[in-house]
Amino acid sequence: MNIAIAGGHGQIARRLGRLLATRGDSVTGLIRNPAHSNDLSADGMKPVLCDLEAASHHHVASALCGADAVVFAAGAGPGSGAARKHAVDYQAAVLVTEAALRAGIRRHVMVSTRGAGSPPPAHADEVWAAYIHAKTAAEEHIMAQNLDWTILRPAALTNESATGTVRLTAERSIGKITRDDVAQVIVALLDTPTTKRLVLELAEGPDPISAAVAGAASKRTGEIG
Repeated sequence: MNIAIAGGHGQIARRLGRLLATRGDSVTGLIRNPAHSNDLSADGMKPVLCDLEAASHHHVASALCGADAVVFAAGAGPGSGAARKHAVDYQAAVLVTEAALRAGIRRHVMVSTRGAGSPPPAHADEVWAAYIHAKTAAEEHIMAQNLDWTILRPAALTNESATGTVRLTAERSIGKITRDDVAQVIVALLDTPTTKRLVLELAEGPDPISAAVAGAASKRTGEIG
């Protein structure tokens, strides 16, 4: 399988890229900083320079061309302000979605966040509120497209070692989840076409990842359309 990862140098993206490359998939990582190219090459990915805050639809579609699936794992990251949350977590997500349509790539997995899909809590600060609004708007955009999308909303992310067991449902995620487990869940989602058009909440839990994904697919809980 040929996979393109938007935000290829992110923490989840690099873990995902290594998993896919190790099992023999062809992986392209879209990056905005050329200094990150060596890291992606070492992970087994093909780095492609594509600044999602500045690129045209044509440029992004060209970067995605030939992929069987796209994973949107880009994010403004810690320390960024409200304006950049909008630029990356919303505008770049829309750009990648529309570029995938132009490139004829139907399968699309979007890494969103806990709390998306609902208004931010009243006590949220400006940046967190902007982040939730951006992710929610990005989700709404992709759900309106004729794509085989899956939206994944992880709970609070940690860098602890993978557990291999999770909770994957349509119910609001609470608690935490390791980035390693998130990457493994994305691999399983890519391998399970029947998870298309599902919005899934992910947190630590008791179910082996393969069983959790198979269960979500069989129940089709949270399906849109």
